[in-house]
Amino acid sequence: MTELLEQAIAKLKTLPTNEQDAMAAMILEELEEERLWDEAFSRSKDKLALLAAQATADYYAGKTEELDPDTL
Repeated sequence: MTELLEQAIAKLKTLPTNEQDAMAAMILEELEEERLWDEAFSRSKDKLALLAAQATADYYAGKTEELDPDTL
């Protein structure tokens, strides 16, 4: 366990039980969301590569334009 994580856990231990549970739920939810994102990206590598290739081809074919955030 890292020193920073140990510090965070030490601070969490000082909180009331209901706040500890709320923080624990948030951490577990975040970890699950990260797992789901990793899983989704690992399944879509071929699709992402195809989209990147299409975007690159469009760029070199002059079919793209520079994004100007001031005109959005």
